[in-house]
Amino acid sequence: MSTATGTAATAVPTAVVVEAPGLHRLVEHTPREPGPGEALVAVHAVGICGSDREVYQGNRPEGYVRYPLTPGHEWSGTVQRVGAGVPEGLVGRKVVGEGFRNCQVCDRCHAGETTLCTSGYEETGFTQPGAMAGTLTLPARLLHVLPEDAGLTAAALLEPAACVAAAALKANARPGERVAVVGTGTLGMFAVQFLRAASPAELLVVGTRRDREALSRRFGATDFRTGDQALPAGFDVVVETAGSAGAARTAAALLRRGGRLVLTGIPAPGAEGLDPTDLVVRQLEVHTVFGAPPDAWAHTVRVFAAGLLDPLPLVTHELPLTGFSHAIDLVGAGDPKVGKVLLRP
Repeated sequence: MSTATGTAATAVPTAVVVEAPGLHRLVEHTPREPGPGEALVAVHAVGICGSDREVYQGNRPEGYVRYPLTPGHEWSGTVQRVGAGVPEGLVGRKVVGEGFRNCQVCDRCHAGETTLCTSGYEETGFTQPGAMAGTLTLPARLLHVLPEDAGLTAAALLEPAACVAAAALKANARPGERVAVVGTGTLGMFAVQFLRAASPAELLVVGTRRDREALSRRFGATDFRTGDQALPAGFDVVVETAGSAGAARTAAALLRRGGRLVLTGIPAPGAEGLDPTDLVVRQLEVHTVFGAPPDAWAHTVRVFAAGLLDPLPLVTHELPLTGFSHAIDLVGAGDPKVGKVLLRP
C-alpha cells in the first residue's frame, strides 16, 4: 500500500492523458505542489467505469468533459503533503475524495446539495485532472479520511458506493420493510449491501444475469429473479441501478401503492419513461440521484469502516497504468467474467 512521505515531489513514470476521443498517450508525471487549501495525494488505485469509457470514446455529453484530460474519478490514496490552511494532521492519512468541484457559496451548496451547484459543472477526472497518475492534487475539503487499517484497494470503489449511498439515504428504508434492487452491476451490488444494513424483511434482486445470483445472496439478497421470470409486487422501496431502457418501469411495477422509488441509472435516449398516470394513481414517491453529496460520502465511509460494505469481491482485474487501453476494452467487452477493473499507478 501507499505510504506517506515528507520528501520533495519528484517525477514518477506515468500518467494517462486522453488528448481527444480515441487518442491517448502515457506521459511522465510530475506531482503538482498543493496550493492554499489543497492536498497532494499519492494514488494507490483508480477504478474504471462506463463514464471513463465514454470519455475515451467521445460520447460523454457536451459540457461534461474537457480535453486533453487525465481521467480517474474513482480512487484511493495517502496524503503526502498539504498546502497552507490545511491541517498538517492529514499528512500520512489514507483518504478517498469527492469528485464534484462545487463552489461552496450558492444556495444549493449551502443546503448540502453540492451535486446541484449552480456555478456550473466541474469534476475530477472529467473537467479537472484525475487520478490516473502517480499523484492527485485537489481541494482538501473534498477528502474523506479512512481508518488507519482500511484496505486502499477496496477503498478505490467508494466513489460508486457513495453514489449508491445517496440513493439509500433518499430511499430511507426502515427495518422490516420489503426492498428490492433492479440491476446487478457494481452499483446494484452496492445497493444490496446498503439496503441489507437496514435490516429488511425481504431483499429482492432483479437482473439479467443468472451468474450474479450467488454474489447477490452473499451480499444479503433473500431472492433473485431475472427479467423473464414472474416478478412479485408490493415492495416498500426499490432502488434502480441498471440504466437500461425498461429498468425504471420494471422498478416501478415492483412497488406497492405509495412506495418509494430511487432511480440512479442513466439510459440511452429513447428509453421507456414512467407512466405519469401510474405515478399519480398509485401515489409513488420518486427520487433520482446523480453523483454523491458530502453526507452520502460520509455515510459510505462510516459503513465501510464498520465492515458493512465489502467492495473487494467486485474487483476482477488490476492492471498498471500502462494497461489503460486493455482496461478500457475490458470494461466495454460485455464479458460476464469482468467485474470492476482497477489501475495501479
